[in-house]
Amino acid sequence: MLQAVSNAFKLPDLRRKIYFTLGVLVIIRLAAHIPVPGVNLAGLRLLFESNQLLGLLNLFSGGALSNFSVIALGVYPYITASIVFQLLTPIIPKLQELSKEGEAGRNKLNQYQHLLTIPLAFLQAYAQASLLANSRSSNGVAVLSNFGFTAATWLPTLATLFTLTAGTMFAIWLGELIDERGIGNGISIIIFGGIVAEIPGRLGSLLVSNPLGLVVFLIVTLITVVGIVIVQEGQRRIPVQYAKRVRGQKVYGGQSTHIPLQVNAAGMIPLILAVSLLIFPGVIASYFIYAKTAWVATVANAIYHLFNSQSTFYWLAYFILVVGFTYFYTDIVFQQQNLAENLQRQGGFIPGIRPGKRTADYLNSVVRRITLVGAVFLGVVAILPWILRPLTNTTQMLVTSTGLLIVVGVVLDTMKQLEAQLLMRHYEGFIRR
Repeated sequence: MLQAVSNAFKLPDLRRKIYFTLGVLVIIRLAAHIPVPGVNLAGLRLLFESNQLLGLLNLFSGGALSNFSVIALGVYPYITASIVFQLLTPIIPKLQELSKEGEAGRNKLNQYQHLLTIPLAFLQAYAQASLLANSRSSNGVAVLSNFGFTAATWLPTLATLFTLTAGTMFAIWLGELIDERGIGNGISIIIFGGIVAEIPGRLGSLLVSNPLGLVVFLIVTLITVVGIVIVQEGQRRIPVQYAKRVRGQKVYGGQSTHIPLQVNAAGMIPLILAVSLLIFPGVIASYFIYAKTAWVATVANAIYHLFNSQSTFYWLAYFILVVGFTYFYTDIVFQQQNLAENLQRQGGFIPGIRPGKRTADYLNSVVRRITLVGAVFLGVVAILPWILRPLTNTTQMLVTSTGLLIVVGVVLDTMKQLEAQLLMRHYEGFIRR
């Protein structure tokens, strides 16, 4: 592997791609430390220690939200727009037609996603800024001042909203530059950079507060990474045979291949959907805990503690939702591929299975069986902090479950791209076969 890395840096064009990717990451990290005017950074850090929703959003901003920087929203609005289009494509015929039009259709869908990202970013900027403006840190300090549509603050408010929206589009543009001129998936690498940048701080915090817990987390993290690699790379290969076709004096087809069905086709999306849904009731309830009406305060307090990360119900619900969303998202993505229809159109068939509906039913049954392994594994990874709490007396980890999946996924994807680049130039790759 070290020799392969050395070979990668020997190739001028590949070396430029690696340096370009690293340069963009440096720009992103610099931008992540430029705060929006009017924010109290000390109060903001205290607020982050007690708010789960902000911690989740901070993950997808690449760590920029913890400083409420100009790119505090990160690429999260774009990810939201992408998920929305993935869910709407099977429902809306026009989007379904575009998804079948090849590269031109994908470019059009990508354009729509960019257009949807702008209003989503503006709305999210307003929501987050309002949350910070109405929040107080644990010492009672206001986190964001001069925000609100009053005669004295409307201009700073608009400046903050436009700055955050522009910062999101800037981060997306940098991510797409990595796609064009660098190595790896740009959006994922930006998120990856933010996650990795926070590891040294968490490492130092655990080393001071809980040395035994740090050792346990290092061992468990290593085991989890190995498990994620095995599950992410795991696949069920369905054999496919193509019938021979004679055209003139030439014979086409007749070869054998396979369909690789991924054990975890949903990736990290189920974790995002599940944790977002679980956090929402607690966040809403937190605004009514100190209500003047007694029964409202009582109900809000009960909901807040029920959906708190210290609650057993929270972690059990987290596991169930992750498993459910894994099946839901995998089924949506798989139905969009229309594998049975495409096989029949190309003259392919699965040995022993009739083409058409029988093939579709067979593939659906296989996908649902192998998805069980991926769903349960994702669920266990999600509740890993709760499982380890009796040993470490804390649910804080070096990297969150979603963050660990992103880090491993980005590393694997980037290594595969470097592997392909090396093999194209007749070099031996990272992985010996």
